[in-house]
Amino acid sequence: MESASRQTVQPISETAESYVGLSARDASGAVRSAQEPVPQALSVVIMAAGKGTRMKSTRPKVLHRLAGRALLAHVVGTAAQLLPRQMVVITGHGAIEVEAALAVLIRAGDQFDAKNLSCVRQEPQLGTGHAVQQAVPVLPDDGVCLVLNGDVPLIQADTLQALVASCGADKLALLTVVMPDATGYGRIVRSGNAVQAIVEHKDASAALREIREIYTGVMAVPNRLLKPWLARLSNDNTQNEFYLTDIVKFAVVDGVSVVAQQTTDTAQVDGVNSPVQLAQLERTHQLRQAHALMEAGVRLTDPARFDLRADSRGTCELVCAQDVEIDLGCIFEGRVSLGQGARIGAHCIIANARIEAGAVIHPFSHIDGEVLGVQVGQGAMVGPFARLRPGAHLGEDVHIGNFVEVKNSTLAQGAKANHLTYLGDATVGERVNIGAGTITANYDGANKHRTVIEADVHIGSNSVLVAPVTIGAGGTVGAGSVVTKSTPPGALTVVRGKTVGVEGWIRPVKR
Repeated sequence: MESASRQTVQPISETAESYVGLSARDASGAVRSAQEPVPQALSVVIMAAGKGTRMKSTRPKVLHRLAGRALLAHVVGTAAQLLPRQMVVITGHGAIEVEAALAVLIRAGDQFDAKNLSCVRQEPQLGTGHAVQQAVPVLPDDGVCLVLNGDVPLIQADTLQALVASCGADKLALLTVVMPDATGYGRIVRSGNAVQAIVEHKDASAALREIREIYTGVMAVPNRLLKPWLARLSNDNTQNEFYLTDIVKFAVVDGVSVVAQQTTDTAQVDGVNSPVQLAQLERTHQLRQAHALMEAGVRLTDPARFDLRADSRGTCELVCAQDVEIDLGCIFEGRVSLGQGARIGAHCIIANARIEAGAVIHPFSHIDGEVLGVQVGQGAMVGPFARLRPGAHLGEDVHIGNFVEVKNSTLAQGAKANHLTYLGDATVGERVNIGAGTITANYDGANKHRTVIEADVHIGSNSVLVAPVTIGAGGTVGAGSVVTKSTPPGALTVVRGKTVGVEGWIRPVKR
């Protein structure tokens, strides 16, 4: 290895800001996992040091998001399903940000044990071979090393498992794919079925560029073979870089079998180098999730206009019962459950919520439960243009209408707030009817207070209930009232000035 290169093992900080998260659940809500742990002791090395110039962004490429989750988080999550004994992420450009993101990934992810996840830095970046060289000091001498790329987010665990199995303990295994247009990729050069070399596109002759089988950047190789091969790398090529692919020729010279495990799913091995490619992979991923839901019985009006994304904690789970209907343009984030016969109108955003059977969410409604969650009861109706915030719990047959906002409030069975209302920190009883323009004034400038509206109360339009306050059961609040004191059950409460009419009054006119 080059003596000028600098390699340090970076501990994962526990004080990093939130960048990425992890979930190991698929579109149906089932936990994804490899069918069997890999038989060998496995080390996973993930290359994440590149700058990503074509992204035209100050953000490190591997932290750009697909389906709400950083590209690198997708790769780490998939690799974790193989139950490796260690994962080593090679950082470089934007290393501090990437390592901070990984720290959050460890804290947020509850699907794998990440105590053996570490980082090494590649500074400067002198090629893929040079990158993997930086991991050599932390790799054991036994077992198998699986090399992945941090910008290839859709690789699947079963594909990687098959690759590691084909490596065994004595072969170099390469993941390959046949591309209609192989421009820019390293070509697989064979002699019969045996792989003889990988030739980078920039170094390939015109004849070699006609080859369509390409190397995906993913390989599995025994550590006892990898380490001496890495030490033999040179940068004698047009790019003056240390190519990891050169270890193929070392394997051939040393009489080690080189096997190619070919996949037909190009999306699994597509990398992200530009915003255009990121958008293309996003749509591929979302369409696959949509198809998985439809195959499970969900009715999607347009699978091309459907999104399922991770939330800020990395959770991504949509569970649907029978006969769920989802109209076009809907976005689901975090953990969402839709009960039997639930209907979601067009262009709704729903995050971290439980929608019970028979509930209807009308178009353009925004539901975000964050940590506290949101629950919509059986047969409830929400929207259009409604907003449910964290801690909103709607009982059976509750109606929340257009331009109504509910936060940290419980509405019991049959309660209704159909127009232009804010309910914050409120407990609303059964069959309460809340008129248009009502506000529960829950904040005094320093502290939040709770409003209690007991069963069968009617609140007139344009009323303000100044918390803390309780409206007694069966009571009525007259329209336009500002209620600052609790009221007894069954009472009519009217708090407003008398109507004054001035006859003969002349409206001012412009001069």
